[in-house]
Amino acid sequence: QVQLVESGGGLVQAGGSLRLSCAASGSIGSINGVKWYRQAPGKQRELVAGISSGGGTTYADSVKGRFTISRDNTKNSVYLQMDSLIPEDTAVYTCYADITQKRGLRTFYWGRGTQVTVSS
Repeated sequence: QVQLVESGGGLVQAGGSLRLSCAASGSIGSINGVKWYRQAPGKQRELVAGISSGGGTTYADSVKGRFTISRDNTKNSVYLQMDSLIPEDTAVYTCYADITQKRGLRTFYWGRGTQVTVSS
């Protein structure tokens, strides 16, 4: 009943920028916290950034000052602006959302992910 779809990934040169989007659709009452995770080949998944329902944000030390997470509640969307990209940012980026459906059920959802590749 609720889907998360990421978009905006792609191939970019080091120093470039990408903007990822995470759009929720379906029977949505409210979107609470949303997090972006990433996983590179052979590595564990890591938390990149998070944003609360009130707009509070957190970032991994590795992306502080380069990435910005934001949300547009009117569009049920969360964004990850990624600047000054480096090859180490190459990974599949996935959003994870805490959503309360219109019927009151609160559930956590994963998107399918979007590939980000940064060339040197």
